[in-house]
Amino acid sequence: MATATLTISLDDIRANWRALAALSAGETAAVVKAGAYGLGAGKVARALAREGARQFFVAIAEEGAALRQELGPGPAIHVFSGHMPGDADMIRDTELTPMINSIDQLIRHVEALPGAPFGIQLDTGMNRLGMEPAEWAAVAEVALEQGPALIMSHLACADEPDHPMNAAQLRAFREMTDGLGVPRSLANTGGVLLGPDYHFELTRPGIGVYGGLPFVDARPVVALELPVIQCRTLAEGETVGYGNTFTAPRETRIATVAAGYADGILRAMGPRTRLFAEDTACPVAGRISMDLIGVDVTDLGHDPAELELLGRHQSVDTLADNAGTIGYEILTSLGPRYRRRYRGQ
Repeated sequence: MATATLTISLDDIRANWRALAALSAGETAAVVKAGAYGLGAGKVARALAREGARQFFVAIAEEGAALRQELGPGPAIHVFSGHMPGDADMIRDTELTPMINSIDQLIRHVEALPGAPFGIQLDTGMNRLGMEPAEWAAVAEVALEQGPALIMSHLACADEPDHPMNAAQLRAFREMTDGLGVPRSLANTGGVLLGPDYHFELTRPGIGVYGGLPFVDARPVVALELPVIQCRTLAEGETVGYGNTFTAPRETRIATVAAGYADGILRAMGPRTRLFAEDTACPVAGRISMDLIGVDVTDLGHDPAELELLGRHQSVDTLADNAGTIGYEILTSLGPRYRRRYRGQ
């Protein structure tokens, strides 16, 4: 079989969520947008629901509708993008809670779905989504009369604990919401780690649940094994792959594995990345191509059947550093061709 295997540990996802929940002063939700960061929203959310999560966050209404089919009635599903044109039937039929981002969205929601649940998203300086202070001041009284389920904002620099933006956003959030009597949420994973001042009534960790930084105590969640299709011996001076970027410095054994940038293995990570056969590190040889990667297995001393890219030797954040990006991109780029295998429930 030339299909790589992506193993996802639901037990470790549940353990990470449990650990973050133990750090949180109030209730703990879970962010499962983008297919639970590429790992499968249905399976992940069901596992977290069994662990006790009762509130979930997705990016768009379509994600929320699909998640409702997986979770059934009961858990709250919040939609970060709010109430977009054409979403009313979906929001009503699948009992979603849009996080209202503007006056236009507020009007759209109360006119189309009077009495239906909603939340409010405020902009406290990130300038991405949410009502700015003046906009919120203009409609707060009307919005509060409708009984929002939650008021939230999003931290821009929570993965840098000493960044002054954190305190500035906390101060702005309090100025906009203190005394309103509505449950509040500010903390993502980094916000949970900033401490109880940032927790309010609901925290909503994402990347930490999936084993990524800044939650340094997270358990690894994914393992990726790439099958070897062919091995060959190069003479000194021969090259590998597009552009002849690898030249054999000696007689070299090259294994070609079945995966590439079409599977989310970013070309930029190639020069610094190693794959593993048990405890032996085997460097990438040449450029990562669409479906294939050359790997120098000379020091291994035998031809492996498969090589590990993610697992106990190497995390998503290691690969992210190699590619000059972040763990979020590595996870969400993991492509549909992998055979996904789930461990635990």
